[in-house]
Formats: sequence, C-alpha cells, structure tokens
Amino acid sequence: MTWIVAALYQFTRFDAPEELRAPLQVACVKNGVLGTLLLATEGINGTIAGTREGIDAAIDYIRTTLPGCADLEWKESIANEQPFHRMKVKLKREIVTMGVPDVAPAAKVGHYVEPEQWNDLITRNDVVVIDTRNDYEYAIGSFDKAIDPQTTNFREFPDWWRDNAEKFKGKKVAMFCTGGIRCEKATSWLVDQGMDDVYHLKGGILKYLENVPEAESRWHGQCFVFDERVSVGHGLEPGNYDMCRACRRPIDAEDKLSPAYVEGVSCPYCIDKRSDEDRARFAERQRQIELAEQRGEKHIGGAQAKPEPADTVIEET
Repeated sequence: MTWIVAALYQFTRFDAPEELRAPLQVACVKNGVLGTLLLATEGINGTIAGTREGIDAAIDYIRTTLPGCADLEWKESIANEQPFHRMKVKLKREIVTMGVPDVAPAAKVGHYVEPEQWNDLITRNDVVVIDTRNDYEYAIGSFDKAIDPQTTNFREFPDWWRDNAEKFKGKKVAMFCTGGIRCEKATSWLVDQGMDDVYHLKGGILKYLENVPEAESRWHGQCFVFDERVSVGHGLEPGNYDMCRACRRPIDAEDKLSPAYVEGVSCPYCIDKRSDEDRARFAERQRQIELAEQRGEKHIGGAQAKPEPADTVIEET
C-alpha cells in the first residue's frame, strides 16, 4: 500500500490554540491519518501520513477551519509503509523552538527563494550559505559550501549567530532547513537584528529535492526526516539510513558494524551518553518489540492513544 506523507507549517496567529487541538485530532483520526501536529499561538507545524483521501480531508480541514490557514502550503512524498504509529496533536509555546521572544515570521521574514532559483543564489561569491538544522542532520547531507553551525538543537542558533556574525559582514546570507520552517524563523530573527540581505529556501530541502533534477542539483547526500523513513534523497525517494532507537540519530550500515551498536539499545553516537540503567531499559523495550513481532503484533501504536485534555500544554523537551 502507498501512503501519502504531508509535511506542513503555517505561521499565523492562533489566539486560543487549545480550543483547536481536540477537533483537529478528531478530524485526523476520523480520516485514518497518523503523525504529529504542533499548535502554538504562532501557528501550526508537523507531518502527517495517510491514504490519498485521508490526507486530502485533513488538509482541507486545516485550510477551512484553522484561522489564517486558507493558503497553507504543504509538501508531499510517498512511503511504502505508514511512517507513524499514532496521531498526536500537541500544544507548544512555539511550533519550532528558537527560545527568543517576540520573533514574528507572520509579520516579517527574509526573502523567499524558489527551489529553481536556489542554485543561482548559493553559487554567488557574495553569498554565505548556512544550514540551520542540527549537526546530525548536516552529517548525512547538505548543500555545496554550506556552513554547519554544529548546533544540537535550534535553540542554539541565536547564540551561534551572535558569536559568528562579524565573519559575515558585507555578505548576503542564504539559509535552509528540511521543510522551510526553521530557516524562515531564523530569517525573521535576523531581520530583527538589522540584516537586510537575508534569504531562505522556500519549501526547504524537501521541495528542492522534489523540484530540481538530480543532474542540476547542488545537494549532496540524504535529507534526514523526522519519521520512520529516516532519510530521503532526490525525488524524495526513501534513503538507506536506519534510526538508533536509543538516541534517534540516523545510522548507516557502517555504524551497525561498530561494537557500540546494539539494536534498540545503543549506537556509536550515544554509547557514552547513556547510563547502564538507560541501556537496560532500552534492552527491555527492544525485547518486548521482538516478542510482539513474533506474535504478529505491533508493540508501538497498536491502539490509538487517547488525546491529552484540551487544556494540557505539552512543553518542548
């Protein structure tokens, strides 16, 4: 069976996101759609997957029911298996956590660059290209000349910029991320910092990989995605990375040859970052997964999780 995966976000103003949460959860579950959607006063963000009919119904609900989402854009790709285990709609302080108050992408951002014009921009000598994603995402793929800020999460980006801004004086700044949301918020913040010549890739890497022929591409490697596909390549074809279930980093065949790799328990990237108690807990979880598979059952997400109460705020971790 073929599943449609839709990545979406919209910066807009929700005065009472807690009132939108439960109806949105119901609309998705009713149409057999799984995934994660985040709601905050600044908008909506997430990825969902379902049948063609289910995704169409969920997107239609968002565009016709949620304030300011009538012009919502989303990116689609194909998966051979359902990449999510359950449907979750969460309330957050931010739909992508930068940790800087009063950043308002709905009001002002940098210059959007269509995927078809991206190559012309990033090959210019007066342009610096910055990857706003995490270090483990950069490690498996990025654009020509892209700078890796070596951040472990998006909250670290503002401090990295403050420490390095002097290096980029007199340059145009072009930023990108997976689907466009992090780089859009980053350009909004840079505009607040007084930057004028700041640009971001509209639709992110996913739209670029979908629209730009591989023969013309300036992208190298694969793009990490936050679901069971783990990574995608040109044409949004599923990649060849797996995920470490202990730290959720992408791992390849070489990583699995490491003595540090134990399925579901550890990998070379987290072996020194977890306690013996953590590894024992992960090992038991992996044992339960394997037992469930032997019984022909799903250990994770076998039943639709009950939604949290509508007034529950789930904080960023």
